[in-house]
Amino acid sequence: MDLQLENKTAFITGSTQGIGFAIARALLREGVQVIINGRTQEKVTSAVERLQNGNINAAVTGIAADLADPADTESLVAQLPPIDILVNNVGIFEMKEFSEISDNDWQRMFDVNVMSGVRLSRALLPKMLARNWGRILFISSESGINIPANMIHYGLTKTAMISLSRGLAQLTKNTGVTVNTLIIGPTYSDGVSETVEAIAAAQTQDSAVLKQHLIGSVYPTSILNRFLDPAEVADIAVFLTSPLALATNGAAVRADGGVLNTIL
Repeated sequence: MDLQLENKTAFITGSTQGIGFAIARALLREGVQVIINGRTQEKVTSAVERLQNGNINAAVTGIAADLADPADTESLVAQLPPIDILVNNVGIFEMKEFSEISDNDWQRMFDVNVMSGVRLSRALLPKMLARNWGRILFISSESGINIPANMIHYGLTKTAMISLSRGLAQLTKNTGVTVNTLIIGPTYSDGVSETVEAIAAAQTQDSAVLKQHLIGSVYPTSILNRFLDPAEVADIAVFLTSPLALATNGAAVRADGGVLNTIL
């Protein structure tokens, strides 16, 4: 299927690995000019090289910036060309008991996971509206609906992303611009993989066995009954950024493997 994305320009936050990297690779395959982002130039350069995969003419570049920092974000925005597609993917998570989450922990989580999307959308949405075409996609999580008891601050930010996306979509009425959220389920991203490997090593367990055990114990409602692959999330994300998805606006679309067991 031709997703009609050729020659569009996309900016993806937090895209040097994991889901963001997978989305960048999928958009490149559709002929999109992709700009990736990470906190350090070293990571950005490495990711660009991996996305090029030997093809130095591949339409991918990168900008290093810490999007929790307003000044860094402002500097990044000044370097961007006109953006057709904004994917607010950057995010951090940590497991921590509620009583141990400090004010600084709360603020850092909110700055990275929510305010990055606020600032970038504030800068880029008006330009999309002026051109009457654009896509903004927030990468949220089923944890924004099923709030984990040991990651309440993370869950709250993922709920906030859904609300932010819906609110911004109201501003696009009667235009060619859409704003949506993708609610993903347990995905075997680089960060999750590192965590699983570390736990497996500490418990002298086989990581593959632990990986499946986690699905059964932590995500018993999963219909897929395994972790999602980042590429599977990317396929849905890319469709939502395409001209073919104009009818989907202000939506929270699930790519959760059936973990959420509510109808709506």
